[in-house]
Amino acid sequence: MASHSPSHSSTMTEISKPSKPHVLHRYTPSSTIFRPICVTLALLLLLFGLTSLILYLVYRPSHPHFTILGAAVYSLSTHPPNSTFTPSLQPNTISTNLQFTILSRNPSHRATISYDRLNVYVSYRNQPITPPLPLQPMFQDTDSSVSFSPVLGADNVPVSPEVIMGLASDQEFGVVSLRVVLLGRIKYRTGPFRSGWTSLFVRCDIMLGIRKGTSGQVPMLGAPNCDVDV
Repeated sequence: MASHSPSHSSTMTEISKPSKPHVLHRYTPSSTIFRPICVTLALLLLLFGLTSLILYLVYRPSHPHFTILGAAVYSLSTHPPNSTFTPSLQPNTISTNLQFTILSRNPSHRATISYDRLNVYVSYRNQPITPPLPLQPMFQDTDSSVSFSPVLGADNVPVSPEVIMGLASDQEFGVVSLRVVLLGRIKYRTGPFRSGWTSLFVRCDIMLGIRKGTSGQVPMLGAPNCDVDV
């Protein structure tokens, strides 16, 4: 009896091969596309820097110039302590009443200057002999000059013995060296450009012909020297 073996196709289960996953290819632009962009950005930054430098050099404001035109001394007297009092109860003092004509010049042809928080005082041998006097805000146009004549002074301003002895000696000799100090802040405006507020510090050293008892206008000996720090 002939035996029939089951057919190979009916007895064996076909095992399907797993299909290969689809690989997603990401598109990467060529570097040749970014190169022109980088070059363009670099050129724009360079052009912006050069333009800013040129504008700064063209519109850069100049510092204001200061000088003293005239001086008047109405009172400059010292008060040493009375020997019957201890120095702590009656210190060395000075009474002053001075007037100076101060000229401020803006040398810039493009920038205007605004002044604010101005204070002026007088010192002798690096010691104030007048209290600070506040001044009004001031505006200065291009290539222009502004003058002002503050009256400075007070009675019984405490000073050191060095000031008392120095002033007495200088007045006896007839020449007194004083310093006019101007403090404040300034701001520039050049066309559409505006700067921020900047500190201003002016020191004007002058030598005056003063003797004890002098009152009124006094001669200035030599040209005053004014240093401006901004």
